[in-house]
Amino acid sequence: MRTFHIGDNDAGQRLDKFLSKAVKRLPKSLMYKSIRLKRIKVNGKRCEISTRLQKGDIVYLYLNDEFFDDVPLSLPFLSAPARLDIVYEDENLLLVNKHPGLVVHEDDNGSVDTLIHRIQHYLYDKGEYRPQQEHSFAPALCNRIDRNTGGIVIAAKNAESLRILNQKIKDRELRKLYLCVVKGLIEPKSGEWKAYLQKDEKTNTVTISSCKTPENRTIITAYRVLQQTKAYSLVEVDLKTGRTHQIRAHFAFMGHPLVGDGKYGKLEHGKHANIRRQLLYSYRLDFHFTTDSGCLSYLDGKSFCIKDVWFAKQFLEEFSE
Repeated sequence: MRTFHIGDNDAGQRLDKFLSKAVKRLPKSLMYKSIRLKRIKVNGKRCEISTRLQKGDIVYLYLNDEFFDDVPLSLPFLSAPARLDIVYEDENLLLVNKHPGLVVHEDDNGSVDTLIHRIQHYLYDKGEYRPQQEHSFAPALCNRIDRNTGGIVIAAKNAESLRILNQKIKDRELRKLYLCVVKGLIEPKSGEWKAYLQKDEKTNTVTISSCKTPENRTIITAYRVLQQTKAYSLVEVDLKTGRTHQIRAHFAFMGHPLVGDGKYGKLEHGKHANIRRQLLYSYRLDFHFTTDSGCLSYLDGKSFCIKDVWFAKQFLEEFSE
């Protein structure tokens, strides 16, 4: 028999969701059968798949040892640096300035040096993350940014914050603003563009169309030109929809590809030949809650900004012909 004592980061989950994380070797079919036959109990009593776990509960599992992982816990995040560019931190979350070139999660190349591993290493060193004491939770990212894009990424330190932040993002109660440099002069200097985006999973690219089809999805991109030279525009972007590569593909579709974007535009020559990544930065995050925000209510109305985005500070100098 094994037991799990339910703590803060386990509470609130359905029993089946908890078990799928805490006992990864247990097949779902056997899990359901064991619950039905009372080989899995909560507080010594019969339970259901949908039972909501509460802090202080004890889950009893009358199962063979083969389903439990007794191999010493592997901590791959310790192989990643613990260095972070922190924009804001409190007991519930981290806002980190991810620099271009760093992946947020492990990709097909299997790199251990990812943003989430750096965050977990940082919190482990601080004593705020103890994986040996967690059954079903690890610090997690609430939003993602492409490898070659920089900007603010949100990380939750506990399960309640992760749940709330994910719901707030879904309900669009967090506003993310981007800066980018694009080719050409945009007219009018502010507005909204509407189009339709379709993703190709095999190539991880998207195509934009002005016509709706059953396969594509609506995108809306709001923009405001901040500065212009003879050939380039510095633009602030407010995504009204958040689709894969939306900014890069939508601006290219409108005839204004991002500087440095070799996927949806053309790489620069001459003076800007050294720019090999798209000039795009998620530079500002605003919290505007309209529904219950639980333990994160203190964030309502707050804004966080990265003020030293190099291409914005040096735009007139770097992009004047």
